Amino acid sequence: MATGFENIQTFSKDNTWSGTANDTATLTFTGNRFQIKSRDGKSMWAGTVRLDASAKPAAIDFKHTDGLLKGKTWKGIYALDGDTLTICDNAPNLDKGRPAALEAKSGSGYVLITFKRAKT
Repeated sequence: MATGFENIQTFSKDNTWSGTANDTATLTFTGNRFQIKSRDGKSMWAGTVRLDASAKPAAIDFKHTDGLLKGKTWKGIYALDGDTLTICDNAPNLDKGRPAALEAKSGSGYVLITFKRAKT
C-alpha cells in the first residue's frame, strides 16, 4: 500500500518559501521505495528510502535508482507529526553530510520541505 504526501512548503538555502512547481509535488512511499512527482504527474525522482526512527533526530536516506541522480543519495532527517511530514536533507549540496536540525539556513546546503498526508 502506498502512502502519499503533498508538498505544502519548501524552504531553500536562502530560507525563503518556494513558489515553483516544487510546492505542489507529491512524495509517495511504497514499501522501501519513494517517488516524487511534479504537479502534472511526471516522475521527478525515484529510488529506495531508508528510515532510522531510532536516530536522534530521526534519519531518512533517499537513494536514487533512476535519472540524473542515479546512484546518489540525499541524506536527511525527518519529523512526522500526525499528517505532517517535515524533511530536511542535503539535496542542494550532496557533499554536505546529514543535517543536525530541521532548518535550512542561508548557505547551509540543505533544503527544508513540509508535506501533508494526501487524502485518499
